[in-house]
Amino acid sequence: MACRIGELVLKCRDPEVLARFWCEVLDFIVLDREEGVYIEIGPREGFGGPQPTVFLIRNDEPKNGHARLHIDVNPTDRDQDAELERLLAAGAKLVDIGQPADASWHVLADPEGNEFCLLKRRLDPL
Repeated sequence: MACRIGELVLKCRDPEVLARFWCEVLDFIVLDREEGVYIEIGPREGFGGPQPTVFLIRNDEPKNGHARLHIDVNPTDRDQDAELERLLAAGAKLVDIGQPADASWHVLADPEGNEFCLLKRRLDPL
């Protein structure tokens, strides 16, 4: 038997802000929380489904450099350009980390500066 990813853990200064942002991006809901400590967000089915949950843990240490692990997201119900507009409206920012000018993906950052990529290929929603 193999393993699969159950949770992604992200340390952050403000779990509330990032929970709102990532819930909007991924169409997730808040599953659990301990006020001022952590918030777990995930699909409406909850933990254990086909998608991992995101565990946002409060941490006041500053972000240092680029993360060694980042999230890639794919549009599900619109094209990449329309999804880019939606993510920017939700609070994402375009960032340059040295990607090629003709890249087929967009590099963005969430409200705390954590980089993630918006890929071009559409996936069917689960």
